[in-house]
Amino acid sequence: MDKKIVTVFGGSGFIGRHLIKKLADQDFIVRVAVRDPEAAKYLLTMGDIGQIVPIAASILDESTIKNAIKGVDSVVNLVGILAEWGIQSFNNLHTTGASNLAKASSAAGVKNFVHISALGANSKSASLYARTKAEGEQRVLAEFKEAVVLRPSVIFGAEDKFFNLFAAISRFTFFMPAFGCPAFPKLQFFKNGKLISANFYGDGGTKFQPVYVGDVAEAILTVIDNKKAQGNIYELGGPKVYTWVELMRLIFKEIDRKRVLVPIPFWYLYIVGWFLQKLPSPLLTCDQVTQLKINNIVSSELGTFKDLGLLATPVELIIGDYLKRFRKRNRR
Repeated sequence: MDKKIVTVFGGSGFIGRHLIKKLADQDFIVRVAVRDPEAAKYLLTMGDIGQIVPIAASILDESTIKNAIKGVDSVVNLVGILAEWGIQSFNNLHTTGASNLAKASSAAGVKNFVHISALGANSKSASLYARTKAEGEQRVLAEFKEAVVLRPSVIFGAEDKFFNLFAAISRFTFFMPAFGCPAFPKLQFFKNGKLISANFYGDGGTKFQPVYVGDVAEAILTVIDNKKAQGNIYELGGPKVYTWVELMRLIFKEIDRKRVLVPIPFWYLYIVGWFLQKLPSPLLTCDQVTQLKINNIVSSELGTFKDLGLLATPVELIIGDYLKRFRKRNRR
C-alpha cells in the first residue's frame, strides 16, 4: 500500500518539530514547506532516508504552494506570527496566506486540511492578531469546507517562549511582573483602624490554560484523516486554568527561586510595547498587551481534547524537566 503524503507548512517551528516526528513514526511521507529548506534539514533525522523532505515554499506565493502540495493527501498549516515585521504581517500570514493554502489545496484535490489558529480568535477583538486569526479561519472554511481548525492556548514545551522566557528573566531580577492585577492593593480594616487583610493581586490577573506542544501535535495527527472532525473547530487547552500570578509562582517553584510579584498596569505596558515593537523580534508589542487583557481559556461552545478522545497533559508534569537549567547551581 502506498504511503500517505502530507505537506506541513511552517513545519520547522516549535509545533512542527513535534508533529514531524509523530508523522514519521506513523509512516507518513512528510514534505516540510518552509522559506529556508536548509534551516529545516535538522528534521531529516526524525525519519528514514527520504521520508522527510524540506521544500521551499511561501504561503504568499501561489506557484510554490502548488508545487509543495502536488500529489499529497493532506496539508497542515502551522504558519503564524506573534509580532509583525515588514511583509510578515498578520493580514498577510494569518488571513491571505491561509486563504491561499486552502484554495490551492481544494483545487488540487487534497483530501484533508488542518489549520492551526489560536485560542481567542475573534473577529470583534480589539487585538489585530485575534481578528486576523478569526478571519483566517473563516476564509479557510469557505475555501475548504472539510478543513479542521485547531485553536491552541499558550503552548508549552522544552523550546517554548513563555515559561523559558520568564524563568530566564527571574534569574536576574528579584521583582517580576504581575500582569492584569490591580495597581493598588485592596486593604481591609477593623473599625479601630487595624489592618486585617491586604489583597495585592486581586483575582490573580489574566487567566490562561497552557497546552503541551506534544498534545497539540497529537491532536493534529488525530484529525488529519478524521471524517467526524471535518468542518469543525476545536479549542485546545490544558487540564487546568491558571491565573497569571499562579503561573509565575509555578515557575518560581520549579526553578527554586523566591521572587516578588509587582502589579504592572496595562497603560504602562502599552508604553513599553510601543517602544519595543519597533525592534525585530520584540519581546512585547501593543497588540500583545491588548491580548493580555483577555482571558485565554477554552469555551463551552466548541469541541476540545475530550471530543477527540485525547487527554491533555498537566503543566506540572513537563516544565520541571526543562526549567531545571534555571535553578541555582548548588541545588538540584
